[in-house]
Amino acid sequence: MAEALAEARAAAGRGEVPVGAVVVRDGTVVARAGNRTRELDDPTAHAEMLAIRQACAALGAERLVGADLYVTLEPCAMCAGAISFARIRRLYFGASDAKGGAVENGPRFFDQPTCHHAPEVYAGIGEAEAARLLKSFFRARRQD
Repeated sequence: MAEALAEARAAAGRGEVPVGAVVVRDGTVVARAGNRTRELDDPTAHAEMLAIRQACAALGAERLVGADLYVTLEPCAMCAGAISFARIRRLYFGASDAKGGAVENGPRFFDQPTCHHAPEVYAGIGEAEAARLLKSFFRARRQD
């Protein structure tokens, strides 16, 4: 999670919402990314989506069987869908997202009968630091 938090800090430095993600397989980091929605003018450029795309390209596969995803914020419905389709083995996330999350909040994507694959989910990993980054980022935006 430390590497995902580093990606989140880098995203904040670019003026992006501070969310970072890292894909690990067989103990090796195969991809890492932070949010780039503003930089790329792409609403799908969430950290999870970018890390999954990068991992698939690096491994030459459309699915990431046996891979784990570490992300600093509870994934939204779009990202949860991508996690499912990529067949991520385990999802570790930091801060919960009561407003936009789709794992423990909102639609609870992985609990739906239409979900083809649900990863093992571990919440609250690095939660305090992830929440602090997000709160600081949005507090600074409100003061501008």
